[in-house]
Amino acid sequence: MPSEPVEAILAYPPILTPEQEEQFRTLEQEGGPLSRHTTLHELEQTYTRTGYHVVTFDKGKGEDPREWSKFQKWYITIGTAFLCLAAALGSSLITGDMRGPATEFGAKQIIINLTVTCFVMGFGIGPLFFAPLSEVFGRRPMYIVSMFFFFIFTLPSALAKNAATLVVARQIAGIAASAPVCNVGGSIADVWSVEERGAPMAVFSATLFVGPCLGPMLGGWIGERAGWRWMYWVLFTFLGACCFVTLFIPETLAPILLKRKAERLRKETGDEKYRTLEELERKTFSETLKVALIRPFVMLLCEPIVLFMSFYLSFVYSLLYLMFFAFPIAFEEIRGFGMGITGITFVSIMLGIFIAMIGVPYQEKIYARATRNGTFPEARLYPMMVGSVFPVSLFIFAFTGAYPWVHWIAPCIAGCLFGFGMISSTSPPTHTSSTPTPISLQQPWLPKLCGVLLALVGCAIGPMPFIFYKYGGAIRARSKRASPNQRIKDEDVVGEKKMSV
Repeated sequence: MPSEPVEAILAYPPILTPEQEEQFRTLEQEGGPLSRHTTLHELEQTYTRTGYHVVTFDKGKGEDPREWSKFQKWYITIGTAFLCLAAALGSSLITGDMRGPATEFGAKQIIINLTVTCFVMGFGIGPLFFAPLSEVFGRRPMYIVSMFFFFIFTLPSALAKNAATLVVARQIAGIAASAPVCNVGGSIADVWSVEERGAPMAVFSATLFVGPCLGPMLGGWIGERAGWRWMYWVLFTFLGACCFVTLFIPETLAPILLKRKAERLRKETGDEKYRTLEELERKTFSETLKVALIRPFVMLLCEPIVLFMSFYLSFVYSLLYLMFFAFPIAFEEIRGFGMGITGITFVSIMLGIFIAMIGVPYQEKIYARATRNGTFPEARLYPMMVGSVFPVSLFIFAFTGAYPWVHWIAPCIAGCLFGFGMISSTSPPTHTSSTPTPISLQQPWLPKLCGVLLALVGCAIGPMPFIFYKYGGAIRARSKRASPNQRIKDEDVVGEKKMSV
């Protein structure tokens, strides 16, 4: 099901109409039959007149995942969120002790830092393949296969004899870990209706936003007390438990369940006319894969809004992983904190994340007020405008973190502001793969210089949400793919009423 940002999923009234919601759920494709038929019912009637028996869920028989019990729904929600937490922890747990591998292997620190960069790059590469594969084989097989490979390729890291093994294994593990990230939101949408989806999506969002910050908190203590290899062994053990969980997560994708029902009916009756709408409307796998691989690049090259907003969100999300290297410099190297206590300082970022998420209901009120005359995409930019103040946190961190005589609370305040700005700007940043490779900043003046440089870049791109809010409608009007909805001002509505009178 096409993904929506967290605030869109929590929106009330829902952004998607019930008909659009059912279309996406039943056909698992964008731009479905509504371009040729008014409703799915009309599409079913069309195929029925041609002799097909269109297979659907029978109401009240528990075939539809949305009719399953609350216990089953919450088991799927918590189980899949558990997998998402594993991916988030896997990306950052090892940052608790990055100097250990460099010292043991005699490698440059920048090479060891690639273990984080390559892993997060996998979040951008994996969905290109896992998304179309999940449409063909279902969500459950993707969870089982991906988590198995994530589990297996964490083992070489724990047993590594050189830095090359670490980097290569982490790259493969990152690609495998991307499957839960790009499928869990769909699994939750499969079993929960729009009206019930608020709390389950909050659980899912918490694993995505808080998970990366939990990594250095846990990894710091493990690295300090047991050594860097035990960070991988702990992750390996946790992933083993996740692999076990995947074996008991049922399939939830409606087209796959309907396809199985159709296959059963064809076998029982011998009538090959039993088909699902998804089977009748589906493109070939090669076409689906081609679209999944080519469309992102087409959108980037042909849609200026996609290009610039992708750069904006990539930059903001990459700053989170830069913090995993900046905090140890500010607290461990400059202030003499231990690795464990340094990990605890990431609570400041988590606090900012929680504050931003508390504001989601208020954001919905603003959105409702802005779209009282009709919806338009730019109405979703208000929280991004607030979050564009994140360069302030970078300036504070640059001018406080680099000096040992400045109280430790100052860079923590910067971390809290950054967490707030990040979540306000990105909802959620799960498919970003542009994590830069941090370098070792040994000279005392380099942390401040790099912090100021990043803050200046943030200042340069900060006005982007405001620019797109003002000119986004005109830019979208030139696009063949963007929403045609335009902002309707109150005075225009009043004028139309007067003319009608």
